Amino acid sequence: MSSHHIVRDDQEPALIIANGEACSMELLGQLLEWSPLVIVLDSAMERVAALGIKVDVLLGDFDRDFNPDEFIRTQHPIEIVYAPDQEKTDLEKAFDYLIERGIPAVNVIWATGRRTDHTISNLTNIVRYRGLLSIVILDDYSKVFLLPRNFRKWYPADSILSLIPVGTVNGISSENLVYELQNETLTMGFRSGNSNASRREGLVSIIHQEGDLLLMECND
Repeated sequence: MSSHHIVRDDQEPALIIANGEACSMELLGQLLEWSPLVIVLDSAMERVAALGIKVDVLLGDFDRDFNPDEFIRTQHPIEIVYAPDQEKTDLEKAFDYLIERGIPAVNVIWATGRRTDHTISNLTNIVRYRGLLSIVILDDYSKVFLLPRNFRKWYPADSILSLIPVGTVNGISSENLVYELQNETLTMGFRSGNSNASRREGLVSIIHQEGDLLLMECND
């Protein structure tokens, strides 16, 4: 795997590599090509280094006898960020790091699969960063992000779109979905919007008045 950094512009999304199921090399290569900053969580560093990827930031609590100094020579220059706070996951600490640096957006890979508890936490915890950081979590089958109150985007016909509430979400209305919503409520664990789809090619509109609503763009 070649290095990254075709661009060096903090307006491009950074890339965080977590330690879940690996994505395809094709997706990994596409994201590396346009990422100005690559952050790897310590639990994934050995896997990432084995792929020959150049890393900018190695971040974590460095527990389980992990020695970050082993990567200083092979990854030079690299920033080592020790983040010992046990009240947050390493992924959340990486989000905090980007906010402190003033970077507005990030793509996250290897954050789903393997441990189900980690997957659920990684997907739902992004809601706390509304207004602070634009976060997109990707794998080979889905792209997940937090919806703004008023969302509009062009999709091909029959694009699979799942609406996942985090808690309760009120006042949801849509246009150009197969199963339209008209001022409705979705609640995690009781009613969600799985496996909806764009009815025809064109703009899909989704608005919601209260709560945190994730959109999952899916493919089989």
